[in-house]
Amino acid sequence: MSSAGKSVVLVHGGFVDGAGWRGVYDILKKDGYDVTIVQNPTLSLAGDNAATRQILDEQTGPVILVGHSYGGAVVSEAGTHEKVAALVYITAFVPDSGESVNTLISGFPTDGPQPPILPPRDGFLFLDKARFHESFAGDVPVAEAAFMADSQVPWGLDALGGPVTEPAWRSKPSWYLVVTDDRMIPPVAQRSMAERAGAKVTDVPGSHAIYVSRPDVVAEIIKDAAASL
Repeated sequence: MSSAGKSVVLVHGGFVDGAGWRGVYDILKKDGYDVTIVQNPTLSLAGDNAATRQILDEQTGPVILVGHSYGGAVVSEAGTHEKVAALVYITAFVPDSGESVNTLISGFPTDGPQPPILPPRDGFLFLDKARFHESFAGDVPVAEAAFMADSQVPWGLDALGGPVTEPAWRSKPSWYLVVTDDRMIPPVAQRSMAERAGAKVTDVPGSHAIYVSRPDVVAEIIKDAAASL
């Protein structure tokens, strides 16, 4: 099928907002897709599920629902929406029923790079600004990574702790972009989650901010999912 009538909804992860999707958005819009970006508050999984479903309600065509990082938990929960035809995970968490981001993190390897998450402050998490570039956005230009670090969105503890109820990937086809140089979500964990979900997997080198640094690669995965419908 062509891009006509295809809707793409993009869901960002923790510490950032939807502006990072601009490169992916521009490519998909040029290719004829209807694209909407969810500005999920990242206060709680329930709240982000509601924010995403509000956007899904407005779509007219079959939806490719895309989540980056924590956004993977959001699309797993919201993706049961009747308008969602496929799920795309971009180096993302893929919880099963009853699991949360915290559940998945607790099973990550401890012998590799550890995200420089600071101790909670008033119920919210931040990344150490001094280490943001190396950990989150290693292949993003220094100035842009510095802006991302200085414009961090507080990530609520309730978002990490919120359990998924009925994971959409159990009933809908999924795609997963494994990012092999990611220093936030270990590649081995990415692959394990993708395989459990039965996702079509693509590997690419890059940082956790692959959607910013290589929007063309991310857009191709989304277009591949759309072409299958």
